[in-house]
Amino acid sequence: MAKNNLLLNKKQASEAGKHNFYDRLGGRLFALCAGFMAFLVFAVVFFVGQQGMRTFAQVSFFEFFLSARWNPLEGQYGALAFISGSIFVTLLATLIGAPLGIAGAVFLTKAAPPKLYAVMKPAVGLYMAIPSVVYGFVGLTVIVPFIREFFRVPAGFGLFAAALVLSVMILPTIVNISEDAIRSVPNTLEEASLAMGATYWQTIWRVILPAALPGLLTAVVLGMARAIGETMAVQMVVGNAPQIADSLFAPASTLPSEIVLEMGNAPFDSAWSNGLFLMAFVLLLISFFMIAIVRKIAGRRAF
Repeated sequence: MAKNNLLLNKKQASEAGKHNFYDRLGGRLFALCAGFMAFLVFAVVFFVGQQGMRTFAQVSFFEFFLSARWNPLEGQYGALAFISGSIFVTLLATLIGAPLGIAGAVFLTKAAPPKLYAVMKPAVGLYMAIPSVVYGFVGLTVIVPFIREFFRVPAGFGLFAAALVLSVMILPTIVNISEDAIRSVPNTLEEASLAMGATYWQTIWRVILPAALPGLLTAVVLGMARAIGETMAVQMVVGNAPQIADSLFAPASTLPSEIVLEMGNAPFDSAWSNGLFLMAFVLLLISFFMIAIVRKIAGRRAF
């Protein structure tokens, strides 16, 4: 009997030792993967930033950020037109897409019948899987001709066309995150509001949406981050003109679209190439800034 117990204890100790070994091995593998990913991100940022900073060896800081004259063949490297184009397109797309996305989230959480919700919820997710070139192609063949005919403008390409395409592309992000934010509001708030005589829509407008505001802002900022980095769809409809647009229907260009257009032609380590790297670095900084805003807002969430 004692011998059997001794063998059993040895077997259990052996199994426990194996489990501990696999636990330590798994933990170290996860740590190694996390460290490798952090190194990759840091390496990309360092390489892009270092290469971009070489621009200032040949181009002044003020010329790059305050001039809109971009003509590498004549030694002009003013990126203001692309920076302003990215900002205007992103803000306009957010103005169009954010109210629609939040309204869609309210409908899904508070008004949609279960059968309709079962159809719409997966459909919203599928929108995120559509390649951006498909959005761009639809914009090129449908939205641009519509703008040209409806507004009687010469081309139809420009900030407005790009913003319309982007506003559709950011909808899934805003809808999904806004829905989570609205669902996180405790039901007791809604019940208390209804018990005090407020109508259902008054409760949504004055109780639920204010309570979910940090989550809604997070959704909007993440939508903006999605919009400002979009390349292919914007490139197909924005017109790609290195100028500050004087109207919503004038051709313009953005940082990502200009980088894609010219990177293949710019000799590496030239002022032209370094200027494009600097534009990419500016785009990274804008994205990091938006992520910092999201983390700040998320840290203030009440629910």
